Amino acid sequence: MVLRSAARPELWKRAPVLTVSALLLGLVMMLHAQIPNRFGSVGSLVETFLPWFGLFVPVLAAGALWRRSAAAVTALVLPVTVWLSLFGGLLGDKSGAGGDLTMASHNVGAENPDPAGTARDLAASGVDVLALEEITAQDREVYEKGLAREYPYHTVQGTVGLWSKLPLSGTRPVDIATDYGPLADTKPADVTMAGNRALRTTVATEKGPLVVYVAHLGSVRLNPRAGFWTDSRDRNAWALGEALAADRSERIALLGDLNGTVDDRALAGITSQLHSVQEAAGNGFGFTWPAKFPVARIDQILVRGVEPTGSWTLPATGSDHLPVAAGVSW
Repeated sequence: MVLRSAARPELWKRAPVLTVSALLLGLVMMLHAQIPNRFGSVGSLVETFLPWFGLFVPVLAAGALWRRSAAAVTALVLPVTVWLSLFGGLLGDKSGAGGDLTMASHNVGAENPDPAGTARDLAASGVDVLALEEITAQDREVYEKGLAREYPYHTVQGTVGLWSKLPLSGTRPVDIATDYGPLADTKPADVTMAGNRALRTTVATEKGPLVVYVAHLGSVRLNPRAGFWTDSRDRNAWALGEALAADRSERIALLGDLNGTVDDRALAGITSQLHSVQEAAGNGFGFTWPAKFPVARIDQILVRGVEPTGSWTLPATGSDHLPVAAGVSW
């Protein structure tokens, strides 16, 4: 009787909208890299929030069961399989303790109402190397004073800085095409430096040097006229990728607010050379923005030549981003 009922053709004809929706969901996730960015950077927008597409699965499943549609239930195998292949590795806790070096990165926020409190919280984290982004001219002294006791070595290059318990050397700004256009070369050096958004330095550790980049890529905007506007971010990402490609150092770490997830094709020039500590040794997705209800991990620690031992987010500060931290060994 059960087999006869299951074989009835009408069971496979019900809920065609649900069936097609399930197949489309799977195809969007599977072929996300093929979604064009030509109009409104739709591809990058999809890739920014790609993990959240999995929330459509239980919704469609509930609809399929309510409509008793075997076709819709079967179609859901595709999005479930694709989502697990993309993000199943992030469901477990791979984070461990310790490591030869601990690092943290935080976009402290230009409108942070409590930079002194943020500095105290970050100093209490105990990490060996601390990168800050979006440092304003008026708050720079606050961070330098608040972090001086824990971090005797530091550098600030424009709006980004690095504080370290270990000596630094070879520090310099990195040109990531922040100033762009025919008038870029006419700006005075002090004006250009004030808006600098990337640096490179070398941390002296007991196991040898570690080259550290700190970067804050251009912001992205979502609006009706331009769609997902990513021009400055994409230009900065390309320039940073070129700088990394030219760097032959054995061990490199990139810390910063990249205004993009590691799934975003715009960061491919970076992510093809460095790998995410969160994916290698994190617990879950490690979303960082916005701090009150994180939906995307746009604050990254990426490495090459070292082994991630752990990755985690730190408690919220006065910023609209969460700090990220990681341990590495080599």
